[in-house]
Amino acid sequence: MQIRFVKNIQFTKVIKADGRMREFNFRKPNGREQALCTVDVSDDRGHRIVFHMQKDDSNTWKILPQQLPPWVSQLENKFSELIEEELQNY
Repeated sequence: MQIRFVKNIQFTKVIKADGRMREFNFRKPNGREQALCTVDVSDDRGHRIVFHMQKDDSNTWKILPQQLPPWVSQLENKFSELIEEELQNY
């Protein structure tokens, strides 16, 4: 019997969004075959905003459709770059 260990990838990046430095937490569970990443960040009131990003056919990470503040949606390309950069380390 062969045992296979699969690591989850978790990392945090501080990014300027809406004029403030904000801490974005990324988590990609490797157990799933689907290329899906969960991202969370706090808004100005301290409420958590959680959203998902998925790798599309063009090999770019895109935010799955949902209601998000504009300052989150505007950073989609930056998030994609950060995820790909981190995945290269694994």
